[in-house]
Amino acid sequence: MSLRVTQQNLSFGLENARMKRAEIDARVQRAARMLQIEGLLQRKPRQLSGGQRQRVAIGRAITRDPRIFLFDEPLSNLDAELRVQMRVELARLHAELRATMIYVTHDQVEAMTMADKIVVLRDGRLEQVGRPLDLYNRPVNRFVAGFIGSPRMNFLAGRIAGLERGTLAVDVDGLPSTALALAPAPDARDLAIGAAVTLGVRPEHLDLDPKGTQGWPLVVEVVEHLGGTSQIHGRLPDGARLAVTVAGQTALAPGARVGALPRPGLLHAFVASPGEAALSIPGASA
Repeated sequence: MSLRVTQQNLSFGLENARMKRAEIDARVQRAARMLQIEGLLQRKPRQLSGGQRQRVAIGRAITRDPRIFLFDEPLSNLDAELRVQMRVELARLHAELRATMIYVTHDQVEAMTMADKIVVLRDGRLEQVGRPLDLYNRPVNRFVAGFIGSPRMNFLAGRIAGLERGTLAVDVDGLPSTALALAPAPDARDLAIGAAVTLGVRPEHLDLDPKGTQGWPLVVEVVEHLGGTSQIHGRLPDGARLAVTVAGQTALAPGARVGALPRPGLLHAFVASPGEAALSIPGASA
């Protein structure tokens, strides 16, 4: 961005295109109103905050009335409060402009809250395409499952203990055997008794038994008090870490022994298969 004032920065591309002054002024004022920067038009870049500079940069694109916007991690250098504010403003802008926006980000919260469709890439390979909640509820493999959702999904190493029609039994060291009602049933060639399997469950899909008489035995190590929610971090008998998200506030303290109960219908299994990172098996805990 040059040392020109905001109004000149917004009009720069239009002036180069030799557009008429009246049209330039109209487009600049329209972009300024949309981005709520009318009061900043006579300020230089050094007089603007990080969030305001981002709005000016977006406004410079808006004035050219493009059909497609490409945002490459536009919020990565902003502080947490500004990122939240700019996410809301970009979502509002998308609804108002009705233009296609391609948004590149490593922040899955931005992807989940802003996208109509998410394309998950890894090392140049397309892993999954779909609506945010489709990827959240039905990830095709462990990579997607771990990327979508905050805090990330818990993964527990286990083995296939039984395979009945439509049911998969999974054993994890130190835990009661877990049964999943498979839907849809995976290809039987990808499954075998004794095969390694990773059990996946999101922190928000676990409930706590404060008495520790039900569910997976968990020793609490860290409690994060966030006001509206609490994050419980602990260890299972085999040493595996487990995170649990509970609504509201909690009196639990490090050292407490509780039970973690997975909610029915919200477990996943990931089975290694040739040519794939993992086969995702969404299922209902039985």
